[in-house]
Amino acid sequence: MATIAVGSDHAGYALKEQLAGELHDLGHEVLDLGVHSTDRVDYPDFGAAVGRAVAGGDAEAGLCVCGSGIGIAMAANKIPGVRAATVHDATSARLARQHNDANVLCLGERLTGPEVASESLRAWLNAEFEGGRHVGRIEKLSDLDGSLY
Repeated sequence: MATIAVGSDHAGYALKEQLAGELHDLGHEVLDLGVHSTDRVDYPDFGAAVGRAVAGGDAEAGLCVCGSGIGIAMAANKIPGVRAATVHDATSARLARQHNDANVLCLGERLTGPEVASESLRAWLNAEFEGGRHVGRIEKLSDLDGSLY
């Protein structure tokens, strides 16, 4: 199984904890980069930390959670080599992996219920990048941030 870096701000703490537990139960190693409470923090710090862990090879993939899933994805995507996708259901999670080779999954605790979040995580984990016509597009994304694909 894979090492998966997880991170959240205070608004995503409960869902991060739930999903980290599920990852552990599925046999993945969880690299928990915080937060560890509901005390107010800034999401860019944790999105960037997850992004750095993935881009740096400390984790094969990442999971980020904030209130909406949007801000923390923006932060993670600032790290070259990261393809973070904010998803809202299992279909968008599956497609994020199949078509975009998303290596960081982002969810919003205020927008996505725990069951849908769990289904989304499993769909993303079980999906595989389809390659083919999508490869050139992923290479173009890599060109934008100067990373290698």
